[in-house]
Parts: sequence; structure tokens; C-alpha cells
Amino acid sequence: MRETTLPDTTARVPHAATQQSQLSNPTTPTDEGPKASVRNWLGLAVLMLVVLVVSIDNTVLSFALPEISRELHPSGTALLWIIDIYSLVLAGLLVTMGTLGDRIGRRKLLLIGAIGFGAVSVYAAFSTSAEHLIAARALLGLFGATLMPSTLALLRNLFLNDTERRLAIAIWAAGFSAGAALGPIVGGWMLEHYWWGSVFLINVPVIAVLLATGLFLLPESRDPNPGRLDWTSVFLSIAAMFTLVYGIKTLAAGGQAPAGVAFLVGGLALGYLFVRRQLRAENPMLDMHLFTNRVFSASIAANLMSVLAMAGMVYYLSQYLQLVLGYSPLNAGFYLLPGLFATIASGLFAVRLANRFPLRVLIPVGLGLSMLGFATATQLGAHSSVWLLVGAFFMVGLGVGLAETLTNDAILASVPPHKAGAASGISETAYEVGALLGTAILGSVLTAAYRNGLTVPEGVSGADSAAAHETLGGALDVAAGIGGSVGDQLTEAAKVAFSHGADLTSMAGAVILLGAVLITVISLRKSHA
Repeated sequence: MRETTLPDTTARVPHAATQQSQLSNPTTPTDEGPKASVRNWLGLAVLMLVVLVVSIDNTVLSFALPEISRELHPSGTALLWIIDIYSLVLAGLLVTMGTLGDRIGRRKLLLIGAIGFGAVSVYAAFSTSAEHLIAARALLGLFGATLMPSTLALLRNLFLNDTERRLAIAIWAAGFSAGAALGPIVGGWMLEHYWWGSVFLINVPVIAVLLATGLFLLPESRDPNPGRLDWTSVFLSIAAMFTLVYGIKTLAAGGQAPAGVAFLVGGLALGYLFVRRQLRAENPMLDMHLFTNRVFSASIAANLMSVLAMAGMVYYLSQYLQLVLGYSPLNAGFYLLPGLFATIASGLFAVRLANRFPLRVLIPVGLGLSMLGFATATQLGAHSSVWLLVGAFFMVGLGVGLAETLTNDAILASVPPHKAGAASGISETAYEVGALLGTAILGSVLTAAYRNGLTVPEGVSGADSAAAHETLGGALDVAAGIGGSVGDQLTEAAKVAFSHGADLTSMAGAVILLGAVLITVISLRKSHA
């Protein structure tokens, strides 16, 4: 097949007056550029497959955690790593892989990544230990990083008309919420009929369709002058993120405060070196000057916090529904559907709201709704009504959909067009860092609160007590093995401890989002957004 390479439209700079207008009012629609063909819209459908695969992988595993705990017997820290390592590697490599796609071709990198993602999904499905599963998740993050940067860059080449491109970006963003909604339902059905590893095999048929259609419907594009790849910056970005998250986990584990603080300080130092290198480099891997734009910086912060809230809440509510309230994985997934559909609906409605209200109002309102959802979730208990949880997650979903859709649009519209490639890379990195921090921070708060709050009844051996303190799933297994009144007491104590931990985690989430509201209000108040 003869390859067609399209010019990189992200490098085009419009007339100065047009550019200034977009900077001052990033939500103002224009109608420049040729209309898209049917083939272009089919190409968007192919790119949506990529978004669905990556977003499904962010949520589907949460519902398999109870069964993974029973089958692989991971420690509490290992359980968090099973979740976090995917987003950690993905976020650390997004900018690097975006730069690589500029060189070898974005479609080519996407298809190579798809092959690797499908193969590693099979490896993950048949993992026999927590260590194997962590390694598989890390490789999924590696190949996932080759997929995401290419999608937005190719989308900009498929849609040259400004209005159509904004619609395509809105659909692209909604794909994340759709994938998050499909993950619990499809994953829950798989878990009720097959073993936990089946949740990874969901990726295989989707990847097969992507490979079969992407070769024909997606155009090739690359940057004719991408600059030199800076391997030192690659190392610093990955090392800084990994060290920071490891520090958070070490502190959450308890008893190793000096080591945790040392990792945090080391991570901040590596981050400082990375930023300094980018500011001095002739061809930086990440253009730090983009952050001097108030709208851009505030949108990045709001985007990160929105995803942090959603990922963190899904992490602990999926376990709460199954292990505390006793719902099956499928039923647990259905109870989260209203919140996930609220994310999609509010994201699509945000386009109409943006024509009537400024971003400096809408983005803080979205974050505020999510904050109220977390505040509502501070009232969970071992025997709470499931509808309290549904209502809390619904409010979080409304807020995330509103804030995330508008921030994605503002991020691209608030920078000059020739910076759009770098801006989209930062936007995607913020998304994955948010998913990472959601489980790392809120998950660590939950783990620490559960361990400190669990009171093991008399009659439980030291080894069983240690296992019960690791995870709620481990405590329920120990209680089932002991049986009798002691087992019942341990079951109740573990559920109470987890519920109390969920309350504290919700409180932490509300405080984080309150900070995000204040940051965006202050940052956007003097802008024209």
C-alpha cells in the first residue's frame, strides 16, 4: 500500500489578529479550513478505539482487585502498584513518545504500539503472581504511551476546519468517559463468568479492529523539523515522577517516614533539574514557556485535579461496593454508571454552556460540583445505603465532565497553533498524572487509614493479623478461614475500618478539589477566558 504523508497542520501560524483573538477568547468558534470527508470521520472512529482501550484499562482493573487479592495475595503496597505502575509509565513516556512519533510517523508509532499493547494484554491475563502482573502493567503503560500522543496529533490532521475540529476533540474527550463507563460493566460481566485475567483480554479484539482499519483510514503525519531527542530529559522526567510516587507510597506504608521524605525530596530535585534543562535547551522536550499563559496553566491544573478525583473515587468505591456492601462486580459496575454517564452528558452540554458563560466561571463550578460529591461521600459507613454512594459519584461525574471538556479545549485554544503539538502532549500527560495521583494519593490515604483503624479481635494469630492489616480482601479471607464468632468479629471490624478509611479519603479528595477551585479562580480572574 502506498503511504500518504500529510503535512503537520500543527505548525501553521495564522494571521496575528486571528491568533490574538483565539488567545483572548479560546471558546470563540470559527469556521476556517476545508470540511472533513466521510473518510475523515471514519478515521475519528478508529482513533476512538485507542481512547476506549486506554480508558477502559484505567477503570476495569479496579473491579478485579478483590479477586486478584484472593488469587495472587499481594501486599497492600503491591496492590497499589498493580494499579499505579500503568499510569506511572504511561505519564512518564507520553512526551517522549510524542517526540518519537514526530520522527518516525505518528500512524506508524500508533500501529506499533497497538501490536505491543495487544500482546502484553495476553501476558497480563495469564500472570501467576503480583510481580508478573506489575511487570505486565508496566509494559502496558509503555505501549499505551505510544498510542495516546498520536491520537490528538492525527485528529488535527484529519480535521482542518476549526469548528469540526472542536467537535472532534469533544467527541475524543468523551471517549475517555465512555471507556470508563464500559470498563466496570464489561469487566463486571467478565468477572462473573471468567477468571480475573479475562479483563485484560477485552483489549485484544479492539486492538485487532484498530490494526485492520487504521492502516487504511488514518493518514501518516510527521514533523519535518522535530529537533534532537534529548535522552537526559527523558531520564529526568521518568525518574522524577517515579521517585515522587514511590515517596508517597513509602509514607503511606507507615514506619518509614525518613525514607519517604527522602524520596519526595529527591523527586522534587529531579523535577527541578528537568524544568531547568527544558528552559535552557534549544529544542526542549517540554516547552515550559507554555505555562506562562494563565489560561493554559489553570486549565492544566484543573484537568489534572478532575481526573485525580475520578480515578481516586473509582479506586475505593469499587472495593467498597463489592467487599463492604457485598455486591457482585457486575452490579457494582451498574451502580457507578449514573456517575459515568453524568460525565459524558455534562461534557457534551459544556459546549453549549461555553457559548453563554466564561471559562473563569464554568471550570471552578465543575470542580466545585466534584468537591461536593466528595463531601457527600464522607458519610459512608459499613452499612450505608448504596444510594448515598451513587449520589456522591453522580456529583463528581457532573463536575469532572464539565471541567475536563472545557479544559481540554482551552489548553489547545490558549496557545499559538504551532505550539499545539506540545500543548496536547502536556494535556495528555496531565490526564495520566491525574489518574496516577488519584490512586497514589487517595489510595495511600485509604491504605494508611485502614491499617491504623483495624482492631483485630482476640484469638487471631500474628500471621493472620498481619494478613488482615494488608487489605480488606485479605481480612475477609482470614475471617472466612477462622469462621465462628471470631471470624464474624474480624469481618465487621475490617468493614468498619475500611469504611472509616473511605470517609477520610473522601475528605482528602474534597480538600484537594477545594484547593483546585481556589487556584483556578485566582488564575483565571484576570484573563479574558
